[in-house]
Amino acid sequence: MNYPQKGSKVYLFSIVLVAVLGGLLFGYDTAVISGAEKGLQAFFLGAKDFVYTDTIHGITSSSALLGCIIGAAVSGFFASYFGRKKSLAIAGIFFFLSALGSYYPEFLFFDYGTPTSGLMIAFNFYRILGGIGVGLASAICPMYIAEVAPSNLRGTLVSWNQFAIIFGQLVVYFVNFLILGEHTQPVIEKIGATLYQVSAESDTWTIEKGWRYMFGSEAIVAGLFTILVSLVPESPRYLALTSRDEKALGVLSHINGYEKAKEILAQIKSTVEVKSEKLFSFGIMVIFVGVMLSVFQQAVGINAVLYYAPRIFESMNMGNPMVQTIIMGIVNISFTLVAVFSVEKLGRKPLLIWGSIGMAIGAFGVALSNIVDGIAPIIPVVSIMVYSASFMFSWGPICWVLIAEIFPNTIRSQAVAIAVAFQWIFNFIVSSTFVPMYNMHGLGMGDKFGHMFAYALYGIICVIAAWFVAALVPETKGKTLEDMTNLWRNRDKK
Repeated sequence: MNYPQKGSKVYLFSIVLVAVLGGLLFGYDTAVISGAEKGLQAFFLGAKDFVYTDTIHGITSSSALLGCIIGAAVSGFFASYFGRKKSLAIAGIFFFLSALGSYYPEFLFFDYGTPTSGLMIAFNFYRILGGIGVGLASAICPMYIAEVAPSNLRGTLVSWNQFAIIFGQLVVYFVNFLILGEHTQPVIEKIGATLYQVSAESDTWTIEKGWRYMFGSEAIVAGLFTILVSLVPESPRYLALTSRDEKALGVLSHINGYEKAKEILAQIKSTVEVKSEKLFSFGIMVIFVGVMLSVFQQAVGINAVLYYAPRIFESMNMGNPMVQTIIMGIVNISFTLVAVFSVEKLGRKPLLIWGSIGMAIGAFGVALSNIVDGIAPIIPVVSIMVYSASFMFSWGPICWVLIAEIFPNTIRSQAVAIAVAFQWIFNFIVSSTFVPMYNMHGLGMGDKFGHMFAYALYGIICVIAAWFVAALVPETKGKTLEDMTNLWRNRDKK
């Protein structure tokens, strides 16, 4: 076989570009609910056979996250037995079926436009199906990118996956805005402690069709991703792990050039010779650090803001909430680029620590805005922007970088699956509890108590996250994936 003597960055970037489309779908699928959830709530409030409560809506809005937990949990099995490439194609199929099913959950079994408990279950089934795709993509996309990228570009290229996630969220904010057009979100009126009704003045188009188009729009991107991922090569580290050394050398040569590829392949083979290593072969600390990185990424509360952004901005009485949501998406994109272009210069730890501090300041700013009477609405809006922007240059991309690179080769697929599963478990906990917590009453403050409590809690968690990174997370800048074996084996001996 003739191997390229020189590597090609065009080749590398083209296959990474396809892989990050999985990240774009990840962002699209998780954020589409932000524009659709009010129409969805109004639709199911019309059900005659059950009462659609605040809690049920919180679970329905977050049901995709149950699928994310499942997808992440099985991602290690899929990545190990089907390979990274085929697993991503399977994720694309799940995305596609979910988009169509969420658009038309009545398919075969229910009357169109008639809300029932059975239809709600069917809708949640399709959302969970899409969640499985997200769970698979969230674990395997950064893993695939990390395994094809040279060590000096790995942090940057994996960070592009986070950029794609945020870009996917921004795209869907625009799509939701365009779909809504001249129509308006329904007006939901509270009629009891946990009961709501739709105001007679509400736009019926949004209730009947708007949310459907928002969910269905994902099918276009999902179909494109599924086709393109079939054209990329398998990860060279997976090929080496499954004794397909010639194919691994071919992929590595296209990326790095033949001589460098031989050197990298030799390093890979030296760390995968023992294929039967147990999950805790490198000690419990590596698993603990990976899991807690995932836990903190969600426990800081960012997805509660992303999923319910229009509702939050609406409560602040400052202009069009959909426009403000788009502005927040643009801010998020901009600050994600800060991480993309600085992660290899500044390192992983400094970005995480400073991001945690910035998030804490933003969260405490929102909390205080609900205590001080007469404060200008711009203050909590800016505080949320600071909170979100700080996440985007730190925990958003850097957590994925570390999870993709921190584990040794022989346990990577298993360890990544566990870490990402914990991420989605806490994503579900945070997202499903946010609305009830945000609407809590107490201390004579009305629902401002819930607003204050939610963000004060997230701010405290941000401070703890900064301490955790400073004390326990190793810096991985400039290290190869094979270096992780020695890093953790030596650390375990201390």
